Amino acid sequence: MSIAPGEFQHTLYVVRDHVCTITLNRPERRNALNPRAYAEIEAAFVAASADNDIRCVIVTGADPSFCSGEDVKEMMTGEVRPAEAAPRVARPTPAAMAALDCTKPVIAAVNGTAVGWGMELALYADIRIASENARFAELFVKRGLVPDVGGFYKLPALVGGAKAAELMLTGDVIDGKEAARIGLVSETVPHGALMPRAQALAATIAANPPLATRAIKEGLRRYNGGDPREIGTWAIETIYRLFQTDDHREGVKSFLEKREPVFKGR
Repeated sequence: MSIAPGEFQHTLYVVRDHVCTITLNRPERRNALNPRAYAEIEAAFVAASADNDIRCVIVTGADPSFCSGEDVKEMMTGEVRPAEAAPRVARPTPAAMAALDCTKPVIAAVNGTAVGWGMELALYADIRIASENARFAELFVKRGLVPDVGGFYKLPALVGGAKAAELMLTGDVIDGKEAARIGLVSETVPHGALMPRAQALAATIAANPPLATRAIKEGLRRYNGGDPREIGTWAIETIYRLFQTDDHREGVKSFLEKREPVFKGR
């Protein structure tokens, strides 16, 4: 799906003073992602990368959430289930790679809930700043799935292998203060100060030589090690396989029915 920023339905795309602000804008669904929203995220990062006037990107969500992950209700009631839509050859999530491949420095201003793919989106940024209202969780295990490329490629580098394993294997929710303590975010600020702080940081970065900032970003990507496409392909292959399990269906069903799940390992 090829979409221009002017055609976005679920995303706000604003460029001002060399800074592009991408805002997920489905507040009534806690900025949960459907196929259209995923496509718009991909298109937004591709457009920001291609625009020479843009020197820094901020990604955030319309209050009260940053991104609550996939729209489970729409996913389960739609005509096409993700497992049924699986391609013949797995490839990394296009929106994930567009965010990781963005040539401009990316700041995630995490204003509220960032769980599931919402936490993944925050991980794709180069810098994360959290509001005191922020909540983070790699909830995939609760749905019988694995994280996308961010959980495996970025999280261990940020918080260490053991802490990354704990977050992914438990699905526990942590707040902004804990996220700052473990190094998941650079800082946690009062909610009203979040966007001014992110905008000030973006302005500082945008004032620096664009070629140098892009080179620093590329150097940081290389230093992080590993090939995100290889990791992302493995993650998507595994996710498609797990989508077809009873445990995944039970994880989603129990969530929609607001009860504790009963997993049976099949």
